[in-house]
Amino acid sequence: MANNGRYRAMRAAAFSLAPMLAFLCAVPAMAQDSAPVRMEGLKPADLFNIADQALAANRPQDAEAIYRALTHDPDVEIRSEARFRLALMLSVLGRYTESAVELRAILDEKPDAVRVRLELARVLALGGDESGARRELRQVQAGELPPEVAQVVDQFAGALRSRKPFGASIELALVPDSNINRATDSTTLDTIIAPLELSRDAREQSGLGARVSGQVFLRQRIGKHLAIVPRISAQGEFYRQSQFDDISASALIGLEWSPGKERFQLSAGGTQRWYGLDPYATTATATLNWQHPIGRRTQLSATATMASTDYRLNDLQDGMLYYGDISVERAFDRRSGGGLTFSVTRQSAADPGYSTTAVGGTAIAWTEAGHSTIFANIGVRGLQADARIFLYPERRRDLLLSASTGVTLRRLTLGGFAPFVRLSVERNFSTVGIYDYRRAALSFGITRAF
Repeated sequence: MANNGRYRAMRAAAFSLAPMLAFLCAVPAMAQDSAPVRMEGLKPADLFNIADQALAANRPQDAEAIYRALTHDPDVEIRSEARFRLALMLSVLGRYTESAVELRAILDEKPDAVRVRLELARVLALGGDESGARRELRQVQAGELPPEVAQVVDQFAGALRSRKPFGASIELALVPDSNINRATDSTTLDTIIAPLELSRDAREQSGLGARVSGQVFLRQRIGKHLAIVPRISAQGEFYRQSQFDDISASALIGLEWSPGKERFQLSAGGTQRWYGLDPYATTATATLNWQHPIGRRTQLSATATMASTDYRLNDLQDGMLYYGDISVERAFDRRSGGGLTFSVTRQSAADPGYSTTAVGGTAIAWTEAGHSTIFANIGVRGLQADARIFLYPERRRDLLLSASTGVTLRRLTLGGFAPFVRLSVERNFSTVGIYDYRRAALSFGITRAF
């Protein structure tokens, strides 16, 4: 009897959104009596009724099979209705990743479906992807909305403070790289003594690598607007030549405060980095992050970080790192958006030659095109050292130019993940030859499909 009650509730949820979304522009009625007869003489309306009966009889797997069959219907309205009902059912069952994939598939064909995009935002929030949920809300608000709808969307944005207490993400990629160690292609290095011949390992190396990155977090509420958020993240680049493997792992614990529309998070923890499988640096970090919406389509965020770094191979590099950035992200319309970030980094060190100040900026943009998301970014960063390192004839001054572009192919989604292709290029101009390099890398990987 408990199961009967559960699935009656699930059936009711599968045909309506939360009250705050009920009056939004509804997905057009998909079941049409004029549709051609399919599946042994049954019309789509008949199949939707059978799915209703399956849910009422505690057989969600049967309803799922019917919905999935209808997602292949040639009529876009019928397959959109099937995907929408399937997504609602999956979210009730707690299968948020699958639900988000189905909702995204609808938006690939009907990007202006406000109700669907709001449901996607809700599912992303339930799945722990708050930033993705807020981005979808900004995309909704990039179009014209009736005043009462805009008010409800604002309420929904505020409701995101009640977020899922657990989340995780992962990305895997194969990366052919022209310069895996970001080294110069010169065979010699100018010094104050004489030109120094560089060994093969110290020069530019190409190779095929595997890149893995991921994170997991918990959110434990300790008050109406307050939560503790521990987070573990790791990333690694692995090559046949293990001396170039680059691995880092971080553990942070944060206190998150969300009064009104603002969000503040103060975190502290540490990072360990290995290079060539040997310990390279240990960092103790404290970070403060602030997020603030500006209107309905724009979000402002700022980060301040202070860290103490211990380099295992060179004590002259040990010191403090101070970093700050400010960024703004804006939805241009319901299918595209972009952002700008400005950052400043100060690295102090025991040797002034290793103490540096860097200033940079990055611009990003993305757009949805059919079943794909196309993205691009460009960046520029200038760096200057406090003094000349004794061995080199000049003080270090760098200008780093970077750009990347790629596409995520959601049509090929499998298990909630979609393949992506990304091309990245870098060119660093430096007065110290060992830091002067160029690099190009092509990544083939998988990432979340929403």
